[in-house]
Amino acid sequence: MVRVKEPEKIRKLVKGLPLEQRRIFSVVAHIDHGKSTMCDYLLARAGMLSYDIAGQRRLTDYDEEEQRRIITIFTTVVNLYYEWKGKPYLLILNDTPGHISFTGEVSRAIRASDGIVLLVDAAEGVMTQTETNLYLALKERCKPVLYINKADRLIREFKATPREFVARMDTIIREVNKLISKYAPDEKTKKEWRVSFPKGTVAIGSAKDGWGFTLPMLMRKFQTQNPREALTKGIEFIFRCYEQDKLDELRRTLPLDEAVLEMVIEHLPSPKEAQPYKIQAIWQGERDLDVYEAMLKVDASGPLCGMITKIFIHPKTFRPVLIGRIWSGTLRVGEELYLLSARRTATPRRLGVMEITEILDVDALPAGNLFAMAGFIVPAGESFIANELYEKYKTLIEEGRFGFEPIPYASEPVVTRMVKPKNPQDIDKLVEVARLWTSADPTAAFYIDKESNTYVLTGVDPLQIEIITKRIAMKVPIEVGPPIIVYRERVTKRGETIWTKSPNGLNRICLFVEPLEEEVAEAIKRGIIRADQDPKERAKILHKKFGWPMDLARRIIDIYETNVLIDATVGVQRFDKIKDYVIATFRKFCREGPLAKEPVQNLKAIIVDAFVHEDPAHHQFPQIFPMTWAALCVSFLTANPTLYEPMTRVDIKIPVQFMGNVIGLIQRKRGQILATEMHEDLVHIIAVVPTAETIDLAERLRSVTQGRAFFGYQFSHWQKVPDKMVPALIREIRKRKGLPEEPPKVEDFQRFIYVRQ
Repeated sequence: MVRVKEPEKIRKLVKGLPLEQRRIFSVVAHIDHGKSTMCDYLLARAGMLSYDIAGQRRLTDYDEEEQRRIITIFTTVVNLYYEWKGKPYLLILNDTPGHISFTGEVSRAIRASDGIVLLVDAAEGVMTQTETNLYLALKERCKPVLYINKADRLIREFKATPREFVARMDTIIREVNKLISKYAPDEKTKKEWRVSFPKGTVAIGSAKDGWGFTLPMLMRKFQTQNPREALTKGIEFIFRCYEQDKLDELRRTLPLDEAVLEMVIEHLPSPKEAQPYKIQAIWQGERDLDVYEAMLKVDASGPLCGMITKIFIHPKTFRPVLIGRIWSGTLRVGEELYLLSARRTATPRRLGVMEITEILDVDALPAGNLFAMAGFIVPAGESFIANELYEKYKTLIEEGRFGFEPIPYASEPVVTRMVKPKNPQDIDKLVEVARLWTSADPTAAFYIDKESNTYVLTGVDPLQIEIITKRIAMKVPIEVGPPIIVYRERVTKRGETIWTKSPNGLNRICLFVEPLEEEVAEAIKRGIIRADQDPKERAKILHKKFGWPMDLARRIIDIYETNVLIDATVGVQRFDKIKDYVIATFRKFCREGPLAKEPVQNLKAIIVDAFVHEDPAHHQFPQIFPMTWAALCVSFLTANPTLYEPMTRVDIKIPVQFMGNVIGLIQRKRGQILATEMHEDLVHIIAVVPTAETIDLAERLRSVTQGRAFFGYQFSHWQKVPDKMVPALIREIRKRKGLPEEPPKVEDFQRFIYVRQ
């Protein structure tokens, strides 16, 4: 049970505190850079734990697995009350994971936030997840401030002089600002959101030792208006405290919580300031609407609109709590909601705000808050309006012109594990529990392969799947297979235009496949092109941005992952009678390509003609599926198909003497060196390595550098498997799946091929 100080005061604040006195922000960083340790001091200042154990307790890492591994796995949300310069403030903090396995948690937390506190380890500097998190924040219009942590390492481990200490901080600030310039959405943001030590948007300190400072804070503490003098006195004081072992005095004089709190309150925006530009960035629907205007104004009396950004599953009771943000209107207990993606209604039976693992009940929450509610379950990322508004916006909703951009994720599912219950009678329970966890983390997925009667869990890397399977096993005893890398099947040229016929010979279809343009596939990933979009709007985008002929762009009948199905037929009677069957077949084909039953990627399938028998009894699914499947397979197999593999970007910082060892290791693993940069006595190596080659990479890196490597990794892109490796890899995958080792040939579909007379 989490102890909440002054719960009645927090209830009063969430309902009535002016928006200007609220901050909604996320703490983000590369793994092990000290987020949860730093958060302890903010919680201690709010009275939620003792200063004596702050920095050691890591209260926001509530889960036993997090405590055991000493990493953050789940985003933790907590509402904190402070007084600053005589005013009350409500801070809603998200402590996020730093490991790439759980970067989806970061994406969802940032969607609900107005700003971020970006942590960087003073010794390691800017790392992979630093860049990823900053990119996600800027894309979502979250303003950054910077906290450089573990400054004590420069003094203790690296024996830095005061001059070297300051130079190291300048280097990190420049690197962060370089990334802000790279990813900022516009020139104004690029200029105004750069972090600056003189302006007070940079803090420096040690969460382990509990001290920190900003420049305004040093000027107050050392009673000077001269910034250079304040910095000199501050650095001398810090070094003297370490030399004389007076860390208690250092903590009292320069308390970390004061430094971070000052940055958050003085320099991160309130919902009233941030929401107008944030909503403009994430809303993809019509804008001439009262609900859109209400969101820009954070109008608590306007139409209700909100988004569920996180599902918290209690580690002991397994009860789900839906957490998210109210953009406009007021959310009330028992109010019927309309879920925009699920296209159904739901009613919260409990409502409040989250305090780490507990809900602090509140009967009504106005815009400008993060809510916590229970009573139903949907995947994270779902948005909602008051059900009474559905009829008003029904047409726009159905045409895909009402809603938010999908939450962007930095990683894709590239690893699978087979899962089955030890007791076959537990299969329904397994499905229920697995779907609960994949609803909480949509970067993972759980599905049933009916042909092999196996249950498959996919995720971004082995650690993510390991954590999810452990959670599932707490409710259902299961057997779990080893991690398997997932490949993608693609075509590299246009396939043959092929006519096929149904088993009864009474229906026919003619189609061909070709590669989908990379830029169109990327637009689908980013939600610019969507299946639920108004066809006219979608066609306009495809025509103007990507050069598609307007008549073809209008004829899209399905988009599945990054694959597109187009009905380019003219004057075909009764095609609408079989369209749903054709789409279902297309989707199954995209899930299980013909080469090795791996997912198909970046495919454009164009139906150019068809014949549908007039008697409905002769054009049911058992007739249409084989015909369509055969046509897709034959055209695919004639389009020079191949496999693509996931590539992982690896960032490595090592002492210069180990540079040759590391480059040799990367090359042996089929990796490519993208860049090498010197930073004082360290070299920063950026490389991409096939994900299949990274299983033991961490262990090998530690071995060849005598444990002195700082490194991080993240999904980079999909890359064509070298031609000479493809045949053997296909046979290996097919053998593992219990399929004939040789992939199908065009001749295998001969009985379905229709030769026109």
